[in-house]
Amino acid sequence: MNNPVEIPFWLLALLVILAAVAILDRLLMPSVRWYLRRRLNKVVERLNDRLQLHIQPFKLTRRKVMIDRLINDPAVMEAVIEHARTEEIPEEIARKTAERYAHEIVPSFSAATYFGFAIRVSRFISNAFYRVRLGFMDDEALRNVDPDSTVVFVMNHRSNMDYVLVTFLVAERSALSYAVGEWARVWPLQQLIRAMGAYFIRRKSRNPLYRRVLARYVQLATQGGVTQAIFPEGGLSRDGTLGEPKLGLLSYILGDFDPETSRDVVFIPVGLNYDRVLEDRVLTSAREDGKRRFRFQPLVFAGFTLKQIWLRLTGRFYRFGYACVSFGEPVSLKEFIASEDVEDMKSVTADLGERLIGEIAKVVPVLPVSLVSRVLLEADAPLSMLEIKARCNRHWQELAERGIYSHIPRADADYAVEVGLRMLTLRHLVQETGGMFAINPENQAVVSYYANAIVHHFADRDIINQ
Repeated sequence: MNNPVEIPFWLLALLVILAAVAILDRLLMPSVRWYLRRRLNKVVERLNDRLQLHIQPFKLTRRKVMIDRLINDPAVMEAVIEHARTEEIPEEIARKTAERYAHEIVPSFSAATYFGFAIRVSRFISNAFYRVRLGFMDDEALRNVDPDSTVVFVMNHRSNMDYVLVTFLVAERSALSYAVGEWARVWPLQQLIRAMGAYFIRRKSRNPLYRRVLARYVQLATQGGVTQAIFPEGGLSRDGTLGEPKLGLLSYILGDFDPETSRDVVFIPVGLNYDRVLEDRVLTSAREDGKRRFRFQPLVFAGFTLKQIWLRLTGRFYRFGYACVSFGEPVSLKEFIASEDVEDMKSVTADLGERLIGEIAKVVPVLPVSLVSRVLLEADAPLSMLEIKARCNRHWQELAERGIYSHIPRADADYAVEVGLRMLTLRHLVQETGGMFAINPENQAVVSYYANAIVHHFADRDIINQ
């Protein structure tokens, strides 16, 4: 009975490892998790002290908990049953499908990643590529936004740089939760985007179960006061114009909204414009080819990045002109509904979409490249520098009289025209012959793209189809 028992060394080592894991899991890991959670809560408290729009507890909910809450939501469970019945599959399989959708959608926000990494990177990238300028902003109106409301920034979609630029510019006000398309679902980009609090959406999906899971996540986030950022146009503009509103996300936000009991939703219009959009040729060629979609191409992106690094190393790099962002007057959902003759929420959604697109259009800033492009497209013949300056000055005066913001570098209109022309000629979009400037016929679609960014500020729409 007291005889020693011999066991192989490898088995002893395995038992020791398993015992150590058990001790860590039962005794040490809860303490470590508690310590890390306490540190995180202190960091969030310090951030909330300086942020105008606080980080809400919903945003800090553990991802696994949020997924469980989402797939067990009564509306999602009802959709699971309906999906199982329609597809003639067991409910358990339908539930697994809903769980897969939830895993795809739900983010895993990290305050450290967002404020310690993403803000710094977005600031560096924005300033590396552009001269970033803040256009029109009504500080008083933004400060008066009810801190208990859910704030949703609604923006025109010019470039994938929009995410980076707006993240940087609102860093002192809030942490944004973006609705991001499928283009970003590539490793390791999707892990970073998810850690920043963004959620992925399949814009073209018509699957009722998927749409119900997505709708409930958006509604839960809205109820939880999460500050969001959405693009009402849905995707990037192919011709440069401000598109018609896509009502999917808006309909989700309004889906269970009760003006009497729900937290108010305040929409803040944001207008963006660039002297150079990184994807301009991709977008205009996609329009000419009739393509509705294009995918993120890592090799193309890597090639572009390496080229810019090489230009910097050889001293031949020029920043891509100005990038400007303006913020419009906040729109309260409760006030909007109160002012409408409401028959059903579907009509309210359509009216709200039109209102928000209109508010965004008002604050899209006029930049040198856009205005010079318009002037050249209006002309029937090549123009001299003096003629371009005179025509741009007339437009700037008309726009200023109507309260439309134009960014004029150094407050010098002549210099602004020279900046715009230099950008266009460096890229061979405009040709100079004997002191006369004309559009390069091979690149007229790209010039029209830039002119169309501000075409809604003018009475005519004749440039759109050029």
